[in-house]
Amino acid sequence: MNFEVVVTCAVTGAGDTTGKSPHVPITPKQIAQEAIEAAKAGASAVHIHVRDPQTGKASRDPALFAEVVARVRDSGTDVVLNLTAGMGGDWTPDPNNPAMPGPGTDMIGPDARLAHVQDCLPEICSLDCGTLNFGNDDNIYISTPPMLRRMATLTKAWGVKPEMEVFDLGHIRFAKAMVAEGLIAEPPMFQLCLGIPWGADQTVETMKAMKEQLPAGASWASFGISRMQMPMAAAAVALGGNVRVGLEDNIWLDRGVLATNAQLVERVIGIIERMGARVQTPQQARNTLKLRGADTSA
Repeated sequence: MNFEVVVTCAVTGAGDTTGKSPHVPITPKQIAQEAIEAAKAGASAVHIHVRDPQTGKASRDPALFAEVVARVRDSGTDVVLNLTAGMGGDWTPDPNNPAMPGPGTDMIGPDARLAHVQDCLPEICSLDCGTLNFGNDDNIYISTPPMLRRMATLTKAWGVKPEMEVFDLGHIRFAKAMVAEGLIAEPPMFQLCLGIPWGADQTVETMKAMKEQLPAGASWASFGISRMQMPMAAAAVALGGNVRVGLEDNIWLDRGVLATNAQLVERVIGIIERMGARVQTPQQARNTLKLRGADTSA
């Protein structure tokens, strides 16, 4: 059981959700405001993607990230910033020539995937620790060992903590190798990503199996998607972990009721408190996770 919980709110994501809910933020101003509202609702950290303001589709434009980060910081809101570094790994084979990229492919190298992280220097950025068949189409998310080792090396040099997102046990196996190689600053930080087709299933048994493979001393969080967001949050707390909620993973508050990010944060905090635990403030989270800005005198 974790009695001191770090709550992260993933405010927009990269999925095709903007047409499904009016609450999914699109512009930098909207994304920043959602991050601020999540922090006001009690979130310790916010996980940020950006979108093309004209189309609403996922973007990796460093200027959009810089605007969101500047707006949050200029607001004076205290919240841990966690920027995605997962964009730029999408591969869809050309149906007429599978050796070549087809429509929807967006592949870049490790340095380019981290350009916005270097510019903004958040406390945390995500690091997707492996390749995955993503959904039922031909889309593959590619993140190779050399790419990941390069990204780990860069983030460590910048003092940005990589949140190692793992979608199955093989991803944990490789992440542990990077820890053993000294590429990841202590304590290593994991996100157990459950329910994404076709990664690990969102069950308590799966979460427990993945948690038991983490290296000693690691901090970890987990999330489920859609209707399993809150059950998986409760399971993570019970198993000793932190939690993630937000519109990236689930747009519903109740059956037929669309959620806001702040409402999802408030809902999970209610669950955590009823379990006898409490949510860490952003500064307490920095101290616990040993992030930039941690109080080393504590």
